[in-house]
Amino acid sequence: MTPHADDDLQELRHQLALGCRVLAARDLSPGFLGHISLRLDDERILVRCRGPHESGLAHTTPRDVRVVTLGGEPGLPGELDGWTVPHELPLHARILRRRPDVRCVVHAHPRRTVAADLAGLVLEPLVGAYDIPGSALLAAGIPVYPRSVLVSSDALGDEVAEHLGDRAAALLRGHGVVVTGGSVPEAVLRAVSIDEIAHLCLLVASAGGRPRAIDEADRAELPDLGGSLNLDVAWRHELSRLPEPSRP
Repeated sequence: MTPHADDDLQELRHQLALGCRVLAARDLSPGFLGHISLRLDDERILVRCRGPHESGLAHTTPRDVRVVTLGGEPGLPGELDGWTVPHELPLHARILRRRPDVRCVVHAHPRRTVAADLAGLVLEPLVGAYDIPGSALLAAGIPVYPRSVLVSSDALGDEVAEHLGDRAAALLRGHGVVVTGGSVPEAVLRAVSIDEIAHLCLLVASAGGRPRAIDEADRAELPDLGGSLNLDVAWRHELSRLPEPSRP
């Protein structure tokens, strides 16, 4: 792959930083934990790294997004001067190695999603027109990686990738989620949908009900409203919700 021009690379850093801010604004990764990666080519990615002045996902800047190899080395000269890669870089690297169809990987710690799984609730496509992409995502199934460990080795990364399989997302029990996509907006919006439906599952269960999937025939009639709505408009909405200094 031809190296990105400086302005293109800076735009990708900016987009990934905004993705981190959206995760924080949606309370999907509170505090300073969680990260997003974006494939540049077969060996290099952009990823939010640990920096000398970081203060949490909500304050991620393009400067915190660095070019690294899948093995955790600098992907360009000076990229890791003053920064370190996430401990869970293997979570991203091993999925990207196995899934050439994936360009972006989000790892977040959404409380409601984690709580729903710990409560024994299987996330179902509870909704239809309420969230059409989310319904389709949940209908395809969200596998669960049963270990609550820091995914900091290739062996553990391979275990998570194996559980993920060809699905768009997986739960990490007592830990968080890993969500994939073809772009930063797609992966982040998928994480938003999963957490919203997990919240509905918790609400139904707390009211004494049993979360149940909508009728399959109804789901089959749901239209594909297209990327201009599901991605473009949805992403602009997420950016509009950010605190003023975070907006592009």
